[in-house]
Amino acid sequence: MSALPAALLIFSAVMKFIKPAPVLEGFAKMGISENLIIPLGVVELVCAIIYLIPFTSVLGAILLTGYLGGAICTTLRVGDQYIPTVIIGVMIWGGLFVRDPRLRQLIPVRRK
Repeated sequence: MSALPAALLIFSAVMKFIKPAPVLEGFAKMGISENLIIPLGVVELVCAIIYLIPFTSVLGAILLTGYLGGAICTTLRVGDQYIPTVIIGVMIWGGLFVRDPRLRQLIPVRRK
């Protein structure tokens, strides 16, 4: 469950580095300057790598939550779909919940 959102974020970061036409068009539509594409890709890639390292996975999830929050805000501002971004965020925390016993102790699931 953690691998899919991490792979999507890494792919997204790589696309920001390559800058194909759809990426440039998407950023222009959102009103984000082209000179911010690479820095956003770096932030996204670093956060995804931090999330994948077991020792720093909670920090990575927190950082990715902030990154995705900004993405949701931006997509809402221009009227695009934000649900896929929310699903990625849920998958990030769901995957972390499954693989990290510390998080399960912090947020226990109640059973009858």
